[in-house]
Amino acid sequence: MRKLLILFVSALLPWLSVRSQKPVYKDAGQPVETRVKDLLNRMTLHEKVLQLNQYTFGENDNPNNIGTEVKNLPAEIGSLIYLHTDPKLRNRIQRKAMEESRLGIPILFGFDVIHGLRTVYPISLAQACSFNPDLVTQACGMAAKESVLSGIDWTFSPMIDVARDPRWGRISECYGEDPYLNTVFGVASVKGYQGEKLSDPYSIAACLKHYVGYGVSEGGRDYRYTDISPQALWETYLPPYEACVKAGAATLMSSFNDISGVPATSNHYILTEILKNKWRHDGFVVSDWNAIEQLIYQGVAKNRKEAAYKAFHAGVEMDMRDNVYYEYLEQLVAEKKIEISQIDDAVARILRVKFRLGLFDEPYTKELTEQERYLQKEDIALAARLAEESMVLLKNEKNLLPLSSTVKRVALIGPMVKDRSDLLGAWAFKGQAEDVETIYEGMQKEFGDKVRLDYEQGCALDGNDESGFSAALKTAEASDVVVVCLGESKQWSGENASRSTIALPDIQEKLLLHLKQANKPIVLVLSSGRPLELIRLEPQVEAIIEMWQPGVAGGTPLAGILSGRVNPSGKLSVTFPLSTGQIPVYYNMRQSARPFDAMGDYQDIPTEPLYPFGYGLSYTTFTYSDAKLSSLKIKKNQKITAEVTVTNAGKVEGKETVLWYVSDPFCSISRPMKELKFFEKQSLKVGESRVFRFEIDPMRDLSYTDATGKRFLEAGEFIVSVGGRKLTFEVVD
Repeated sequence: MRKLLILFVSALLPWLSVRSQKPVYKDAGQPVETRVKDLLNRMTLHEKVLQLNQYTFGENDNPNNIGTEVKNLPAEIGSLIYLHTDPKLRNRIQRKAMEESRLGIPILFGFDVIHGLRTVYPISLAQACSFNPDLVTQACGMAAKESVLSGIDWTFSPMIDVARDPRWGRISECYGEDPYLNTVFGVASVKGYQGEKLSDPYSIAACLKHYVGYGVSEGGRDYRYTDISPQALWETYLPPYEACVKAGAATLMSSFNDISGVPATSNHYILTEILKNKWRHDGFVVSDWNAIEQLIYQGVAKNRKEAAYKAFHAGVEMDMRDNVYYEYLEQLVAEKKIEISQIDDAVARILRVKFRLGLFDEPYTKELTEQERYLQKEDIALAARLAEESMVLLKNEKNLLPLSSTVKRVALIGPMVKDRSDLLGAWAFKGQAEDVETIYEGMQKEFGDKVRLDYEQGCALDGNDESGFSAALKTAEASDVVVVCLGESKQWSGENASRSTIALPDIQEKLLLHLKQANKPIVLVLSSGRPLELIRLEPQVEAIIEMWQPGVAGGTPLAGILSGRVNPSGKLSVTFPLSTGQIPVYYNMRQSARPFDAMGDYQDIPTEPLYPFGYGLSYTTFTYSDAKLSSLKIKKNQKITAEVTVTNAGKVEGKETVLWYVSDPFCSISRPMKELKFFEKQSLKVGESRVFRFEIDPMRDLSYTDATGKRFLEAGEFIVSVGGRKLTFEVVD
């Protein structure tokens, strides 16, 4: 009997040993690729397909049905758009995935954290006006921390669509009209969200959107066709994505638009040939909301099944909310229209991101109170600094600003003075109006009892009610200076917020013109999500400040600029047209075939915009020396240094952004008249001089991309310009 027992135990030991071993994919000490491969080998086709789907959780939920909703979620689902911010609820859902599914694959929780979660900071268009990417990296890092503590692992940001039509509502979400600016701030955002590595405690995965060319929607109308030539695709719209992919962006989102006949969501060329094969991106692509089913409406798929096939074959790994992958991918595999190897590659990409985020090893988030997670003192201060540097002084006739010590009574008039909600801007889902500091509150804090502040709303943002005009005029007449605060509702920007005109509503323009009767100097403060048409307003006022939509901490930064405590340093990331009829107008257009005697220009309005890209005033004066180059003739493999000395010749300390442009006057492919290639922002004390340098790498800064994506550099003459100075040099073979 004893011998039989020994034999039985001996036979059982190897089996027990195998059973007690941790699966390779659960071993944090193994390389990510080893863990991905091991897990894939254990998964059924059904489990794999579920990883390729993203559901929503939280929409229309209330405490009475959340329990049911959690119960109904598939434990094997790949991702959720998490519309709550409760870490306890998130952990309950994650626990279901970890403990009730066969393999314990964690869910990836995503959300639209566009410019802050609860501590909302300025919209992206404004951020770029700061020309301070380091500050944006810090802000995105702050947003990432709040997100992680709320159970969010993945943000659908940054948006790096180059946009040149301000009628398009989503221009507020991008970094302006210039490819280089979108590149720099896109990379800065990715670094802020993802940190040193994705597995850091407060890192979240970034998602580049919308890939690609969404900002070219016809007439600025959302979801519309985009006619993009291969040349424009490669030289204007792809560069920010390429740079951000190389910076390590974990994911991308396919765009809604139809690109020259092939919608982005079914575009094999951009999703696979460029992104995966050429750029070697090893993360994944998620569709935009219902964008796969949208292929039916765009006329390239006859039904949901064909839409699923075309999107998956093109290179979209995750289906956001359509549920077509869940319904049809297994059928398509059975019909041999999709290979299992394709499924495996797609699933591996999603698992790879989850492993890099550390979700398999730390699937749960800390359960802290809202007071511990949000609106920390240092975070609000950071949001305020970004708002300060984002605001742009557009006009300052007779140096009305900063307000002098002789000003004792200020009239604060307009619908934005005590507005809270609209200062948050679009895509601030978790921001709360109660968190916002109003313009009025900021002015009270700034001036205290030194200046009397008299307030009248005057009118609403829109409508026809002029009943408040009379009281507003009386208040203006009793003041030394009138500060008129006009602007846009947050609903007028963002997705599905296209507008036929970028002018303010008539009621707001009428209010300002009515106040002109007071014969007092007027400061116009604008809060908007896009450039505005000011052709009728600009001549009526002495000063204009574009404060954009600053988020929770806008009142004090604006008041600081008005008082002079803050010297404005923002410069425009996007052109302000003189009128809507000038659109499109942007700084890096190509030369006209007849650039002489105003031929080809508008016959009824000037061709030049009101305020160009890069424009912005200061309370001090910066002078530029003659620029110089380290050499006037170089070979293609040599570098050249351009430098200019900038002096603060004014009476107050200030920050100056030096913008370096390059032009190629003669090329086999016509080039824009000038292109931004480098910028640097520094603070200069009164009388201080600093040397600003731009090291020109010919292949990086002088070469161009042709219609196939190939970069080339031709020998010949080039021009570098800075601060109105131009230098010509030659590149030789």
